[in-house]
Amino acid sequence: MSDSIRSTPVPAAAQPRRKTGFWQATLALTAKDLRAELRGRELINAMLLYAVLAVLIFSFALELDREARETSIAGVFWVTVIFAGMLGLNRSLAAEKDRGNLDALLLAPIDRGALFFGKMLSNLVYMLIVAGLLIVLVTILFNISLLVPWLLAVILLGTVGFAAVGTLLSSMTVHTRARETMLPILLLPVTLPIILTSVKASTAILNGVAQADWIAWPQMLLVADVILLALSYILFEFVVEE
Repeated sequence: MSDSIRSTPVPAAAQPRRKTGFWQATLALTAKDLRAELRGRELINAMLLYAVLAVLIFSFALELDREARETSIAGVFWVTVIFAGMLGLNRSLAAEKDRGNLDALLLAPIDRGALFFGKMLSNLVYMLIVAGLLIVLVTILFNISLLVPWLLAVILLGTVGFAAVGTLLSSMTVHTRARETMLPILLLPVTLPIILTSVKASTAILNGVAQADWIAWPQMLLVADVILLALSYILFEFVVEE
C-alpha cells in the first residue's frame, strides 16, 4: 500500500512550474520578435521608408547651403533615428496586446526583467538597422563619411539609452487609447538629455574638434545609459502589473 502511494506519479497540473533562466528567456523573446518581424516586415519597412524620406527631404532642403549641410548632419541623423525609432517603440508592446499575447507573456514563468530586456533588445536591433541605413544614405547624399569609430560608439550609446526608456514608456502607454500620441509626449522630454548629448558629441566628432573638447559627452552618455537601464529594469515590473 505504502509502496503504491510512493510510486504514484504527481499530475502535471500539480507540479510546480520551473522558472526559465533570465538570459535564456531574454534571448528567446528577442528571437521571437525578430522572427515575427522577418516574416511580416511591417515594422522595419515602415521605419526604413520613413528614414529614407526624411533624409531625402533634408538633403534637398539644405542643397543650396553647403555650410548648413555640413553643420546640420548630426542633427539630421539623430532626428531621423529618433522619430523612426518611435514608430518601432509604438508597436513593440502594442502588437502583443492587439494579438492577445501580452497577458500570456505576463503569465509565463519568466522574470519581468527578461521581458523588458527581450523587448528592449529587439527595439535596439530595429533602431540600429535604421542607423546603419542612414549612415550609408548620409555618406552618399551629404558626401561626408560617418564611418568614424568614435561616432559609431556614440550612435550605439545613444540608441541604447533611447531604446531602454522607450521600452519602459511604451509598456506604460500601451493600455491607453491614444498611445501613438502619448508615447512621444512622454518619451521626448525624458530622453532629451540623451538626444542633445548625442547630437553634441556627433557634431564635434564630424567637425574634427579636438578629442579633449568632446570626450566628456560619450562618457556622460555611458553613465546615463547605465542609470536609465537600471531604473527601467526596476520600474518595468510595476508598470506592466498596472
